[in-house]
Amino acid sequence: MARRVHQPLEDQEFDFILGMTDGPVLAYFCGSWPKALEPCRAMDTVVAALAQEYGTRLTAVRVDITRCPAQTKRYEVTGAPTAVLIAGGEPVAAQAGPMTAGELREFLDAHL
Repeated sequence: MARRVHQPLEDQEFDFILGMTDGPVLAYFCGSWPKALEPCRAMDTVVAALAQEYGTRLTAVRVDITRCPAQTKRYEVTGAPTAVLIAGGEPVAAQAGPMTAGELREFLDAHL
C-alpha cells in the first residue's frame, strides 16, 4: 500500500503530524514562487516514491514555506527544496537543493 505524503496547511498541523508519529519524519520544504516550482515538483515525485518504498519506517511531510513560516524558521530552512530528517521532534540531518531518488535514499540511509 502506498504511503501518503502529508501536506499540512499550517504550522499547527505540522506539529500535530509530528506529535502523532512514532518514527522518523522526512519534512521537505517547498516554495510556491516561480524559481522553486520545478525543483519542488521534482522532489514531490521522488519523495512519494521513497515514502512508498520505506513504508511504515518513515513518514513524509511536504511543508510549504509560505504556509508554515514557524516550521521554516524552526528548522532553519533558507531555500527550497530542503529536506530535513526529524526524529523525536529534533532535526537529525538536513540537505538543501533538489535530489534524485538515489541521492535522497543515500541521505535517508545515512541518518535513519
